[in-house]
Amino acid sequence: MSGFEIREALPSDRDAILSFDHVFQADPGRASFIDRALRTATCLVADRNGRAVAYGVLEYTFFGNGFVSMVYVAEAHRRRGMGRALLVALADRCTTEKLFTSTNRSNESMQSLLGTLGYVPSGSIENLDPGDPELVYFLDLRGCASIGVAEPTLPT
Repeated sequence: MSGFEIREALPSDRDAILSFDHVFQADPGRASFIDRALRTATCLVADRNGRAVAYGVLEYTFFGNGFVSMVYVAEAHRRRGMGRALLVALADRCTTEKLFTSTNRSNESMQSLLGTLGYVPSGSIENLDPGDPELVYFLDLRGCASIGVAEPTLPT
């Protein structure tokens, strides 16, 4: 397995992100979200051999708290620690004591990952995706060092 690094996203990463984000391929409106994230949010990428192959976005639009609104890993690069590394790096950069994120009930791998990082369930939202409720998760950053979130372990 080849290594990767987590770094700040650059405007030049836009095309790479759009190329692997399957939601964009089905909904061209997703490009607006990515453009906004690159301009106004904390947007990080997992870079492998000089190319973005995953990205994560941290915003402060959830009742004034940090909210990880996106973690997306290109299909060919999943299960290699990139999602975990992005979540850890975003938590490290969060400036609020509370960090939230969400995932669909059907996304069991993300639910498992969040659990390993110390996130706890914090409710659900119906009617975003029909038949697939959004599960909200919370991480108390006041205690993040004690749960090992402060320092990512990156594969080599």
